[in-house]
Amino acid sequence: MSDLIAGPEPDGITRSMRAEKAPQAAAVARRRQAQPNGWWGMALFVAAEATLFGTLLATYYYLDFGSVHWPPPGIKPPTLAWPLIATGWLVLTSIPMWMSSRAARVGNRSVTGWVIALAMVMQVLYLAAQIFLFQQDLLKFSPKGSAYGSIYFTMLAADHAHVLLGILLDFGVLWHVLTRGLTNYWLIGVRGIALYWHVVNVITVLVTLTQLTPAL
Repeated sequence: MSDLIAGPEPDGITRSMRAEKAPQAAAVARRRQAQPNGWWGMALFVAAEATLFGTLLATYYYLDFGSVHWPPPGIKPPTLAWPLIATGWLVLTSIPMWMSSRAARVGNRSVTGWVIALAMVMQVLYLAAQIFLFQQDLLKFSPKGSAYGSIYFTMLAADHAHVLLGILLDFGVLWHVLTRGLTNYWLIGVRGIALYWHVVNVITVLVTLTQLTPAL
């Protein structure tokens, strides 16, 4: 099994990437002394996205502090219950995503697939609820009517888009794990989407709290 983590071969492909069986891929994962490049690629991506949301949140508070009325007259403060319930529901998906990463690292393809599927169903339900709430807000005020409406809808739309992207990543990784097996490549993919969801869930909590500040 030691040849599975050897260095580059003449054709430039590492032997670890040739681990095409779940037990072999799990052995490679356990023997790694550093995170794989795929994991670091996802880490860099979510760091960039966190920076984007940091800018959006800072813009929201900058506009808030510079306004006499926030939200402007004629716009009611957001309700607390449904956004908080929906966000709590989404945060719970970090549990099955963590479980999928753990199961993948020990080569358990079945558990990996089931918990990703569970998380994906929960995330789809969350997104459906948030789209409904988004549409209800659009009936109450326009993103073009004020600075509040503009940053409010921009912030929420960006967050919902990242949830949608995560669902698509779930589907892609789940499909390949089920059809091609838990190879080393897709094991890293499972770990990558787990990291993605942990960060997106934290971002969603911050976005929700910011959204609800006028009502807190």
